[in-house]
Amino acid sequence: MNISIAEARRARVAVFGYFSLAGFVMGLWASGLPSLNDRLDLGPARLGTVLLLISGGALVSMLVTGPLVDRWSSRTVCWISGPLSALVLLGPAVAPGYLQLAILAVLFGLGLGVTEVAMNAHSVEVERAYGRPIISAFHGTWSLGGAAGGALTALVLRTGLDAQALLVGAAVVVPFLYLPLARLLLPAVSEQADAPAGDASVGGRADGRAGSGLRWGLIALLGLAAFAGHLAEGAAIDWAALHARWILDTDPAAAPLAYTIFAVAMTTIRLLGDPIRARLGSVRTIQLAGLLATLGYVLVLAAPLTGETLRVVCAWTGWALAGVGLATVVPVIFSAVGAAGGPVGRALAMVTAFGYSGLLVGPAVLGYVAEASSLPIALIIPAVLAAVVALAGAPAIRVLTARAPAPVPA
Repeated sequence: MNISIAEARRARVAVFGYFSLAGFVMGLWASGLPSLNDRLDLGPARLGTVLLLISGGALVSMLVTGPLVDRWSSRTVCWISGPLSALVLLGPAVAPGYLQLAILAVLFGLGLGVTEVAMNAHSVEVERAYGRPIISAFHGTWSLGGAAGGALTALVLRTGLDAQALLVGAAVVVPFLYLPLARLLLPAVSEQADAPAGDASVGGRADGRAGSGLRWGLIALLGLAAFAGHLAEGAAIDWAALHARWILDTDPAAAPLAYTIFAVAMTTIRLLGDPIRARLGSVRTIQLAGLLATLGYVLVLAAPLTGETLRVVCAWTGWALAGVGLATVVPVIFSAVGAAGGPVGRALAMVTAFGYSGLLVGPAVLGYVAEASSLPIALIIPAVLAAVVALAGAPAIRVLTARAPAPVPA
């Protein structure tokens, strides 16, 4: 269908808003966990179970949402999922005990997963309408929204107010903020017909393709690259500060800067990554992403072997490079799904689920490996997987970009 320049621009604003609000809700939730833990006296084990239930709910809903996006359109699913994902925050916020929290955490995760797939699917459609890379900046604003949620929580706590009241207020107010944005989304595309039962394709089509035109082999390669990138990202999120404290023996106050450097580098490149991909192309961008991320982890692993005055600089340089490299992985992969043409819901949901599973299981696996051997040994895993980002992603993206229809810039 033909999309006007005005429609594409309005939709781009809407998607920026969706990503920002989704990040904001996650920032509020994550930064409010200590207060929730204190209120319900959870402890590490039960809190970990709650987080696992949220992740499990999100993973299930991601797989279910793909077909819904292809049937009803990403616009329709965004209309429902955006407000719903904020509203279900109310459950964990007011849960009176652990059992109720566990049940409501699953609902919260379901809401997060639906929104994740729907807004990413719409971002792919908006990029198609633009005819040039614009997806990376959306993910950058998600990070900014998360930072804003964390900062607001810190401000509320500093003023002596209750973090629970903030979560309840957000669950009531944020759904209404989604509504004007939803009106700006692209018009719904035509629905995809149901496929006959028994097909062996991702989207159920007889030609072995997903609804977007991706075959199983391409789905597997893109999913592997997404899994590797998310696991390497999760390793930095959960273990960068601990590596600085345990392995490099940095001051407790300085150790968190390792993760901060990684996060700032990742957010900056996501905000600036679209012109980079426009200049280099998707294949070279993901090859460079894997190379820089691998080099970053190599520097982190080599840091303890350098002199005492250089080891912290070496490690922080490594985390910065890892952040720069991993920043563009998800935007490039999602854009590649869109480049295949056709409805993107099923294929994007599969790739998203692959990636999310890496973010879910990766940090825990590294913890087990570190317990059995050492943290530096455990960090060899994300170092290797950072290289897998390029080795798996580049071939699949090369195939997709070679056969993609020529874009018509908005």
